[in-house]
Amino acid sequence: MADPSSYRPSPGQIPDSPGVYKFRDEHRRVIYVGKAKNLRQRVANYFQDLANLHPRTRSMVTTAASVEWTVVSTEVEALQLEYTWIKEFDPRFNVKYRDDKSYPYLAVTLNEEFPRVQVMRGAKKKGVRYFGPYGHAWAIRETVDLMLRVFPVRTCSAGVFKNAARTGRPCLLGYIDKCSAPCVGRVTPEEHRELAEDFCDFMAGRTGTYIRRLEKDMTQAAEEMEYERAARLRDDAGALKRAMEKSAVVLADATDADLIAVAEDELEAALQIFHVRGGRVRGQRGWVTDKVEAVDTAGLVEHALQQLYGEERGDAVPKEVLVPALPEDTEAVSQWLAERRGSQVSLRIPQRGDKKDLMATVQRNAQQALGLHKTKRASDLTTRSRALEEIAEALGLDAAPLRIECYDISHLQGDDVVASMVVFEDGLARKSEYRRFQIKGFEGQDDVRSMHEVIGRRFKRYLQEKERTGEWEQTPPVSGEAPHPAQGSPAPAPADETDPREDDGRPKRFAYPPQLVVVDGGQPQVAAAKRALDELGIDDIAVCGLAKRLEEVWLPDDDDPVVLPRSSEGLYLLQRVRDEAHRFAITYQRAKRAKRIRTSPLDDVAGLGETRKQALIKHFGSVKKLRQATIEEICEVPGIGRRTAESVAVALASAAPAAPAVNTATGEIMEEDDGGTS
Repeated sequence: MADPSSYRPSPGQIPDSPGVYKFRDEHRRVIYVGKAKNLRQRVANYFQDLANLHPRTRSMVTTAASVEWTVVSTEVEALQLEYTWIKEFDPRFNVKYRDDKSYPYLAVTLNEEFPRVQVMRGAKKKGVRYFGPYGHAWAIRETVDLMLRVFPVRTCSAGVFKNAARTGRPCLLGYIDKCSAPCVGRVTPEEHRELAEDFCDFMAGRTGTYIRRLEKDMTQAAEEMEYERAARLRDDAGALKRAMEKSAVVLADATDADLIAVAEDELEAALQIFHVRGGRVRGQRGWVTDKVEAVDTAGLVEHALQQLYGEERGDAVPKEVLVPALPEDTEAVSQWLAERRGSQVSLRIPQRGDKKDLMATVQRNAQQALGLHKTKRASDLTTRSRALEEIAEALGLDAAPLRIECYDISHLQGDDVVASMVVFEDGLARKSEYRRFQIKGFEGQDDVRSMHEVIGRRFKRYLQEKERTGEWEQTPPVSGEAPHPAQGSPAPAPADETDPREDDGRPKRFAYPPQLVVVDGGQPQVAAAKRALDELGIDDIAVCGLAKRLEEVWLPDDDDPVVLPRSSEGLYLLQRVRDEAHRFAITYQRAKRAKRIRTSPLDDVAGLGETRKQALIKHFGSVKKLRQATIEEICEVPGIGRRTAESVAVALASAAPAAPAVNTATGEIMEEDDGGTS
């Protein structure tokens, strides 16, 4: 425990300007980021008598070893810089909301020549219009199915689209008039894009225009005795109304707003957001967080606004944001939101009417989410604790292994040999700590030797980090002896594990040791892992292996395995860890194999970058057709000179045509139509 007075800056050093400050621990990791209107006043508050500090603040300042700050011009800049640093450094004492699920969105890919409507999850992409999030993917599909009658936008994948264009026959949706079939030229790209934009307008809440237009056309068709067309327009209008009914009107004035509610106790907080567009609830999501810093409701709201809108621009930030409590500096936050939207944003607490009633509904959802989370967490925490205790007892460990690392080797008949390292902390996967390795010490298939290499490389990096921070001191070798592998200068880092940056505050890649190393395999793999640790002089990390055949747990130097009961929570946790390592390794191995298989002869042409490669493939349609082209024809491609064209022709002539790729799921021979670039 550090004494805050040991790193307290003198009052004259700290400016009284707006800015952002960082606390770092003894290893130079950033553990807390904050902002202030007046840096001098805010930072000084952390260095008062410890007895007067909130317990969480006291824990932070006694963990820290230094504080530094950056001066900015305005409070809005401070807000933006604070958000950026929290995202970059992931400080352990900052409130960070985590999604309780991965929410699906309805997405329209306006960045493509023929926009596509689809369900998307994960990070948002540039040029894609998003609607939602929705609670379930099936809700999106039901809505889209209704709307395709009126807005027959493409929904097929790129492969289906290309195949239809090649054969001249549209897919089933094209035959039943739920797709305008741009793949076979029924509509022009401009007409299809107009359909996609109308679809987006309807989803954005501008619904009345389209329904009135359909009803007017229906009436006109009936008057002209075109009864079939009138019936079709009637059904289209009914489909749009049913799509609208799936989200009831909650605000009569067609408001675009986000409503945020917070439910909290001393330890945790749950946040619920309702996205209202055109007066209708278009999406809902929830977050949960541990209150690792001393923060009130206003502070939780400010953190939520940063996370919710930090990566958003334009209409994704609504005109109105309704909250249960206003942030400390409401004016700066409102200005920050306005800059992101490009126009004024109203940030306020609803006081009366429909908005206050809807906020009460959002608040009830937040309370229910917090109660459900606490029930699940209590159950999970008990189960995880029992699993870790069972592992410690079965393996004879002094304490429960709070950090477990598991390693697996993956290859295909000796090719593309790779390894994975997955990390579980307190019984939960810590995916940000996962690492992957290429086997470089030898070629061919040898799981035992591969395991020895990977464990050695990982823990050499651990010793490097300990030496850098001064936690481990070198012991000079006895005269006449060769230096111990853990002594002297650390070995250079392998190429596939990037060197940790010096003093940048980010968590280091291999800085933290596990209490238990699990290897996927039996006695030979365990012995190889133990030998690698012994060679490095590491004797305080336990090693075991989990063999798939009978789910036996093997320990070093033991002739017989440890057999855990089938109902054991400890065995179940080890299986989860092992299976996750296997999944991560095989995913990497398949990606490497796919990249190798899809390597193009164009990759060997000096000076030919990705942009010009794609231009060549787009111009000719495939490597096969490019191979048949003359040098003069290649020169016709924009950006390709004669010398480059000659190099391309030579490279393609010297490269034998590859055997056709086969889709192992369907047996279909895949044509060489995409250039095969990696």
